Amino acid sequence: MGKKQPKAPDPAQTAAAQGQWNSFTAQQQQAMNMTGQNTPWGSLAYQQTGTQTIIDPNGKPVKVPMYTANTTLSAGQQAIFDQQQAADLNLATIANTQTDKLGDLLNDPFQYTNKDAENWAFDLGSQRILPQQEQNRKQLENQLVNSGIRRGTAAWDSEMSRLTNANTDQLNQLALQGRSQGFNEALTARNQQFNEPLALASGTQIQAPGATFAQTPQSQVAGVDYSGLVQNKYNADMQAYNAKMGALGGLFGAGLSLFSDERLKTDIVRVGKTEGGQPIYTYRYVWGGPIQMGVMAQESPREAVSIDPASGFMMVDYGKVH
Repeated sequence: MGKKQPKAPDPAQTAAAQGQWNSFTAQQQQAMNMTGQNTPWGSLAYQQTGTQTIIDPNGKPVKVPMYTANTTLSAGQQAIFDQQQAADLNLATIANTQTDKLGDLLNDPFQYTNKDAENWAFDLGSQRILPQQEQNRKQLENQLVNSGIRRGTAAWDSEMSRLTNANTDQLNQLALQGRSQGFNEALTARNQQFNEPLALASGTQIQAPGATFAQTPQSQVAGVDYSGLVQNKYNADMQAYNAKMGALGGLFGAGLSLFSDERLKTDIVRVGKTEGGQPIYTYRYVWGGPIQMGVMAQESPREAVSIDPASGFMMVDYGKVH
């Protein structure tokens, strides 16, 4: 019969090879983009300081490089930095003397009345919300009447109940928001008494020296589409094989066994069914390639299904699918 049917690519092997190419591309791009700089404010240098071992999906250890970015300030910027560190120390000293009063504040527990917050929120929003809810009710009643739905019917009661629930939820949400806002305002006023000495203690006002480094161009390295190359090779081999098998007729009349295991497919969409009622799908194989059309081995008749001994995946003899 001539050349045997090409063997389908092994998904695990293809994915492992693609992962190695992806890792190489990432490391190459990282190395190209770590550009050292010398500026009036100082210098920036990258240095490989070791490697890190990660475990790939197959459980194998893979070593990847680790880098450290080292920044060295110029003499002037270093002097500014030292002065700011001294100022930070002075502020921390002041903060230390101010924190004595925090004990008195903590002895006065924070209190807030939830009822007052809810009343405040309701008074603020009800003048606009309640009239709008009433208008919505009238509009719904007119809409139901125009649709032929009358008072007292199940459809009328259902729609009015839905509107009532929505109105209740809206008012509850208003009360919750008012409580939160009122609580936050009261808490903010209390916290201000703590924030000033704490801000001094943290030194958050101190800014780093104005060292500025240029935004270096970032190189983009195109990755190798290894999976695509493997799939293209397999497709070309299958096309040549199918050309020789063309005399046997169409797919379902050929008696041809193809990989149809659902585990090998992605982007699955049902598009129809055979004359015997078996679903037909479009899909892509997990290793890539164009959209295919066919059946799932898991749904095919037992006599049409076989197991590929090399990979363990299911194949379908389309000549036995009805």
